[in-house]
Amino acid sequence: MNPTPPLFDWAGGAGSFRRLIDAFYDRVERDELLSPLFPGGVHEAHRAHVTTWWIEVFGGPADYTATLGGYPAMLRHHLNLGLTADQRLRFATLMSVAADDAGGPDDPEFRAAFVGYVEWGTRLALHNSQPGAEVVGDAPVPRWGWGVAPPYQP
Repeated sequence: MNPTPPLFDWAGGAGSFRRLIDAFYDRVERDELLSPLFPGGVHEAHRAHVTTWWIEVFGGPADYTATLGGYPAMLRHHLNLGLTADQRLRFATLMSVAADDAGGPDDPEFRAAFVGYVEWGTRLALHNSQPGAEVVGDAPVPRWGWGVAPPYQP
């Protein structure tokens, strides 16, 4: 019996995550609710860094932690942004559509795990973006799997 591969491998590796992130940000740049968060568009460095984050989260190499500052760095990018519930929902919706655009796996098991991470991550980002929010500042980058992840308890 073969072990179940990590979501990173199931999705097709690094190239598939880059296609996903490009498809997502291409939609964000045209979106009236999210594009104001990226005046001048979503630059290459941002796309590359977010791709590196998603690769690590989904079970690929831990390069975001090793080279880009890990969870504390990602947290700093969201602090005090004041994201709205409508922006969170649009982000989640566009990410799901981008998975289709990028030709990501469409089997129910993968998509359930994918959407589970998107929901968890966007709700955490929404909370963390509020001015004065109490945040967990020093957590590891999450490693998303096929099952349901328990809440992080420091």
